[in-house]
This record gives sequence, structure tokens and C-alpha cells, in this order.
Amino acid sequence: MRNRTARLGRAVTLTLVVWTLGTLTPRAATPPARIVSTSPSITETLFALGLGDRVVGVSQYCRFPPQAATLPKVGTFLKPNAELIAGLRPDLVIVHQVADGVDRRLAALRIPYVVVERGALTSVFSSIRHIASAAGVPARGDALVADLERKLEAVRGRAETPRPRVLFVVGRRPGTLADLVAVGPGSYLDDLIGIAGGVNVTAIAGQPEYPRLSMETVLRLNPDVIVDTVNMGDTDAAFTAHRRADDGLWSRYGTLTAVQTGRVFSATTDALVVPGPRVVEAAEWIAALLHRRP
Repeated sequence: MRNRTARLGRAVTLTLVVWTLGTLTPRAATPPARIVSTSPSITETLFALGLGDRVVGVSQYCRFPPQAATLPKVGTFLKPNAELIAGLRPDLVIVHQVADGVDRRLAALRIPYVVVERGALTSVFSSIRHIASAAGVPARGDALVADLERKLEAVRGRAETPRPRVLFVVGRRPGTLADLVAVGPGSYLDDLIGIAGGVNVTAIAGQPEYPRLSMETVLRLNPDVIVDTVNMGDTDAAFTAHRRADDGLWSRYGTLTAVQTGRVFSATTDALVVPGPRVVEAAEWIAALLHRRP
């Protein structure tokens, strides 16, 4: 797979690829000088590849690195605005597969674009390589992926035994422990929990990537550690307000091992919600919680 990706990368340095209704159509071009990103993970990847000076537009929620926040906005990653994108005169637009059919509108406007995956950890690495190749710098993509893989292995190597059983909550109704949404099997965060040294208690065959749970299920699973992000996409201010209002919710369930041992952590970081080059930061953050002692 890696060899195939490398060959594709070399080919794209010679021709800019446009994905048109599932067909790859080559167009002669030099490496793109004006790039539009439609999601935070794409933006962070472009900057990590040293291409920040080529980025002329980003999504509404692109906040990292700080210079990305000052760039023109082109909608959300689910609903990019093709007309706003066109007004920036890009040589290349990078979108996700879930981006609300914007690929068809870009094709109609004859704007070059590529589609990248969004999903598990393997998709992070393949997307980095794809973006680097489309931008004409495939070697940088290979180097960045190799560096991230090396650092993640170092995190994995520091894991302690026995591995704690972890419930990772990414959503719930603020003020209650109702409508719980947890990290399930095959997701990006499930991969990171394993690298950080934990065992995801909801990584059960047949479960969705982000299952909904009742408190009865949580009591039955009885995790060693609970990480409660309230609603993972919240801003820092919203998270702080929710945490203040929610103090003591988990302590009502004193039969839970995580409660008895003081290993319920109400915490979050925006690195968790952006599958991209900050993957090592996210893995180290999870590892620090899993191995923290009260």
C-alpha cells in the first residue's frame, strides 16, 4: 500500500489531479500556489507540511495554528461554500468525502480539487500523503508520517501494565449523565486509547464507532478510568462552564471502580477533535490521564 501511495505521489507532482464524479482526470499544472482547505485537519496538515504560505482560505472552525484563524472562511467541512471558494481563485481545493457534494460544484466551476479520507488513524496517514502529493511535495508527506509513527510508538512503549479499562465520553446532555455518547470500535480515538495504554470498554464487535450508552450499561461495564469531555467539540469556555455545572455528577455512582479510585477525569483538548498532525499530542494527553494517580 505504501509503495502504491508513493507512486501516486510522484505522478501527482507532474500532473494536478481533479476528482470528477469518481474519475481521475489529469490536468497539466505546476504545483499549486493557492490552496483552499475545507476542514481543520486539512488545514493543520498543510501547515505541518510547511505549506501555510500557500493557504488562502480555510473552514469556519480552523483555529490552529493561530495564523489559520485570520484567513478567509469558506464554510464548514460538512458544507463548504463553492462560490466563496471560487472567489479566492484557488489552484487546488482539498475536501473530505462527506463534504455535501461540493466536489460536483467545484467540477462544474472547473476548480481543481482532491478528496481525502476522514476516519481512523490509518486515514490520517493516508490523507497526509495524499495532501502532500497533491501539493507537489510528496517527500514531505512521507517524512511527516514517519515522524508521527515513530513518536506514537514511543508513546505506546511507555504504556504501563495492567492496562486500565477506559470509558471515553465524547458527548452527553450537559447537567446530567443522560444521552451518553462514547468512543467505540474502529474510530480514531479508539486507536489512540490503545496507543496510550488503555483498553476501550466500548470497543465491542458490532458496536458503532460512537455508541450511545445508558448509565445502566456504564455500571455494567464498570471501567477503571472515565474520561468525560462533556461534548468534545465545545470551546474551552463552554467546556469550563459545563464542568462547573456538572461537578459531582459521577460521584453519585459510588459503586463504579473509577469513582472509588478517583480516576474520573473531566477534561478535554481540541487536539482530540482534529485527526491530523497533532495526533501525537492527543495520544500523549490521553496517556497522561490513563496513568495519572489520585
